[in-house]
Amino acid sequence: MRSSTASLKFFTTNAIGKPLALFAALCLSLVSIGSSGAAIAISNPAQASTAVKASTALAALKVQPWASHAGYARSQFSDGWGNIGSCDTRNFILQRDLSSVTWRSGASCEVATGVLNDPYTGKVIHFVRGVQTSLAVQIDHVVPLSNAWMTGAQLISAAGRNSLYNDPLNLLAVDGPTNEAKSDSDASAWLPPRAAFRCSYVARQIAVKRKYHLWVTGTEKAAMQGVLAGCPAQLLPTR
Repeated sequence: MRSSTASLKFFTTNAIGKPLALFAALCLSLVSIGSSGAAIAISNPAQASTAVKASTALAALKVQPWASHAGYARSQFSDGWGNIGSCDTRNFILQRDLSSVTWRSGASCEVATGVLNDPYTGKVIHFVRGVQTSLAVQIDHVVPLSNAWMTGAQLISAAGRNSLYNDPLNLLAVDGPTNEAKSDSDASAWLPPRAAFRCSYVARQIAVKRKYHLWVTGTEKAAMQGVLAGCPAQLLPTR
């Protein structure tokens, strides 16, 4: 995917000399801490899907209609971003997906500026943290939470849903307005405007559904198959 995110850049000492020692932790595991303080183990996303064809993984997913939307709320997944190492999940993803990152002075891990090559549109976006500017780059749940809820997440544990919410495998930094246009659509209703990214996008959705034992609807599967027909060798992302 992005393929943009298929190459995770581990934290190193930043421009203001602040070491962010995440490499060792990421090599072993990721831990998400909800704002409630409960520690949730997240398996290393690099181990989530190794050398598996997206079409093969899709064929193995259960197909059934949506479950009821009743009871859905974002709070069923998390009460906010968790932590990965010394960063909250949002800043971890911003650091991973942006280039030319600078850090907010005095903060333990807050991206101040950076450049996003948006995987959804192909636009170059200059991110600047601020009340009026931060929403230009948003963190997208590639499998939307509402879709996840109706395709099996309501059946998994609260810890599992928290993991899904904060898992880098299911997160991409993207153009804000495009993310809002996507809303909670699945692949049958929305695909990235940038056609060159669609294979990677669908593969990431399949990887997430595979990891968290979610199903696909018939129309969703057909849309995914249509995309993957143009890239039969597409592999699942590994992180």
